[in-house]
Amino acid sequence: MAERSVLVTGGSGGLGGAVVAAFVETGWRVVVPERKARPGPEPAEDGLVRVVADLSDPAGAARAVEAAAGEPAAPLRAVVNLVGGYASGGLVHETPVEDFERMLTVNLRPTYLVTQAALPHLVAAGGGAVVCVSSRAAVSPFPGAAGYVTSKAAVLAFANAVAVEYRSRDVRCNTVLPSVIDTPANRAAQPNADHSRWVAPDEIAPVIRFLASAESAPTSGATVPVYGRA
Repeated sequence: MAERSVLVTGGSGGLGGAVVAAFVETGWRVVVPERKARPGPEPAEDGLVRVVADLSDPAGAARAVEAAAGEPAAPLRAVVNLVGGYASGGLVHETPVEDFERMLTVNLRPTYLVTQAALPHLVAAGGGAVVCVSSRAAVSPFPGAAGYVTSKAAVLAFANAVAVEYRSRDVRCNTVLPSVIDTPANRAAQPNADHSRWVAPDEIAPVIRFLASAESAPTSGATVPVYGRA
């Protein structure tokens, strides 16, 4: 039986599947929030719990965290914030403020709400870890995506703030910065790119698992590049 739980947001995405598998295979109880219930009866999966929750809503984020913290034998010890999205656009003067703000809603708001709800549980459990996913674009921007770049930079800044505020309470917070992740969706969007230079989900997942585990106990406030060969 699992002795610790991890909440993985975005666990059904291209990176999320690899991250969930990495935790399950090392004995974690993994809770994955999903926006909609899956059709039909869902077969039980050892170590995996799915919960329907809208993470852009405070009540939904709280519901997901309660599910993750609801097993006394496996207290919540880690949160992995993967949920997010990408949208390109024009240059700044061509981008409506609504499109700019939408990226903050997609990338920053769920990370904030889930982390905010989880922190008291992590403290109560005696400590734990939060892992956030930003982007290489946060530190090396490219044109035509100011909303995405800003939102991912905000995720990085937020994670660093959490690391400072909760250091004395034994809660760590670190951030990984992928380049382009080699997922089917990204291949479809960029069919002519050199996919061999992209970073695979299976390469990122062990890094995230390490940052969530006791093996990385001395590390907080770190920004970890996971660029592959890009």
